[in-house]
Amino acid sequence: VVQRGMIVAIEPLQPGELAENEGRTVILPGLVDPHVHLNEPGRTDWEGMRSGTLAAAAGGFTALCDMPLNSSPVTISREALEAKRAAASEPGKLAVDLGFHGGMVPGNFDQLPDLIASGVIAIKAFLCHSGIDEFPSVSEADLRRAMPLLAEQHIVLMAHAEISRSLPPMTDPRRYADYLATRPPSFEREAIDMLISLCRETGCAVHIVHLADGGSIERLRKARIEGLPITVETCPHYLTFAAEDIADGSTAWKCAPPIRGRSNREMLWDGLRDGIIDLIASDHSPCPPEMKRLSTGRFDLAWGGISSLQIALPIVWTEASRRGFTLDDCARWMSHQPTRIFGIGSGIRVGSPANFMSFDPEAITRVGDTRWLHRHAITPYHGFNLRGRVEATWIRGQPAALGRGRVIGRGEAG
Repeated sequence: VVQRGMIVAIEPLQPGELAENEGRTVILPGLVDPHVHLNEPGRTDWEGMRSGTLAAAAGGFTALCDMPLNSSPVTISREALEAKRAAASEPGKLAVDLGFHGGMVPGNFDQLPDLIASGVIAIKAFLCHSGIDEFPSVSEADLRRAMPLLAEQHIVLMAHAEISRSLPPMTDPRRYADYLATRPPSFEREAIDMLISLCRETGCAVHIVHLADGGSIERLRKARIEGLPITVETCPHYLTFAAEDIADGSTAWKCAPPIRGRSNREMLWDGLRDGIIDLIASDHSPCPPEMKRLSTGRFDLAWGGISSLQIALPIVWTEASRRGFTLDDCARWMSHQPTRIFGIGSGIRVGSPANFMSFDPEAITRVGDTRWLHRHAITPYHGFNLRGRVEATWIRGQPAALGRGRVIGRGEAG
């Protein structure tokens, strides 16, 4: 029961209230994605708030968190944050709620208090090259200086957990196996070991973004048993694809960390089953088609990023249901846990904003047959038949549409 955009009661259906064609539709809480790249202002030829939030609404999301890159300027100062908020506040810009992460780079320590005071959801740092020069990686010394401040302010550090080491160049830049060898699991494991140590030392909550290495789960399990405040996400592409199936030259599959082998994929599913991996985020990171180097198939030159925001739930449900998981699990990974960790969702409960979606778990979504709302149609899922279809999304009791979304800060439920 919804009044003035809020859930005021939850009651059983009465006889005759269920329409004939609604017999298999499930109502789920609005999905929350804490890891998307909308790239506005500055790189709206890659994506944009309008197109990105429309795609999110079509995918059942009611709240997103935008990363501090690859917008221009990157969100490493209060001024840059205000520019991003101004872009988001233009009339008719947002179809769903949108919050912003701040960035940590060498030399911006003095900017962090202002970013935190301005309501950023979390602070993001790279431990390796980010892909754009204006967002350089931080050192262990940078983290050791900043993490006590984040701990004091109860701000989560989101970390791209790879520490790169010098390796021989690719013999053949079109071979996926050669690209995979340039970012081995040891890069993730070394970074995670350092983050666990710093978490223990400083008490700062750490969130490992886009975990790709199943071999890191055991060290994360031990950290959780120790009681350290460490949370973990993985992404739909790591749970769906396997390195053995990626053809040479198929740069649509390039991402960082890279998609690893089949056995590694199943270790990630086990991590979700055991609760060591807390949530699934899209890491939606589009770019103009030419930047994917589809014509040459060169992994060394292609942009690393995968678009999946509009179809994330059917992707996850397709693979999860094959392994005996339920829609309750999907709701936990894609709504409840992001809400718990980052504080921007609501869930279906009395007193919360009426943010929810309807999902047909048996319908088939064929990628390419539906209208693609992202800026660019490039995705490795093209042609896939996915299980499940999002039927509708409501935000504050109204169908999600441009102009219905709001700019939100840390701790706001929408």
